Amino acid sequence: MKWTVDTEAGLISRDGDGEAQTAPLYSTAGFEELSKLWLKVGWNQKYVYTFTWLGRPIIQLPDDMIRIQEVLHHVQPDVIVECGVAHGGSLIYYASLCKLAGGGRVVGIDIEIRPHNRAAIEAHPLADLITLIEGSSVVPETVAAAAAVIQPEEKVLVILDSNHTRTHVRAELEAYAPLVSVDSYLVVMDGIMRLVADTPRGDREWEGDNPIVAVDEFVDGHPEFVVEQPPWPFNESELRSNVTHWPRGYLRRVR
Repeated sequence: MKWTVDTEAGLISRDGDGEAQTAPLYSTAGFEELSKLWLKVGWNQKYVYTFTWLGRPIIQLPDDMIRIQEVLHHVQPDVIVECGVAHGGSLIYYASLCKLAGGGRVVGIDIEIRPHNRAAIEAHPLADLITLIEGSSVVPETVAAAAAVIQPEEKVLVILDSNHTRTHVRAELEAYAPLVSVDSYLVVMDGIMRLVADTPRGDREWEGDNPIVAVDEFVDGHPEFVVEQPPWPFNESELRSNVTHWPRGYLRRVR
């Protein structure tokens, strides 16, 4: 893939597989192309590894954080289940939104919660809104442990942010989809792997082994879910697409 940005002519061109496409730089199409290039370079330089939320590393693109908080504000889930804990920044972020909204709690699942991360999460002022479950996210015992802390009438939103291989994400989708409430979301993170496969930190195998492949396979067999970008509550621009690390990542349960 080759991008050419000509600021004098006001054009941006992308050449992939020998076919060039050109758009005005100062246009919606131009912004989208420039954003793809920015995402690739930013991902390679670990841009998302420079942020914390209330003291804990969060490792998320700020654009995605702002977008998902509007989703949470709209859905108002009683329980947010997140597979993938790492440093706990995302758990703290979601817990802070629950606190601000006046309701809701978070369940964090990870195959290994390192002692220093567990200690920091459990010592945090928002710890009373967080339940930690240690174990592989795809084994029945872990799924059952997550289901056990959810009451039948509670509204649930699930976020998948652990192992991002096609096989693992597909297994997580099958395991946690039944927990998701109608009109809530199953959010699959890091589909950006496909875009960044050719970067220095990337891996060419990601072109076919990534969360997007798992999502497409899953929705083919699960008509109760649709891939759908949540609407932007406010938009005075001509832009329509998220700048995101989670392309095709929002699956809404429609029935």
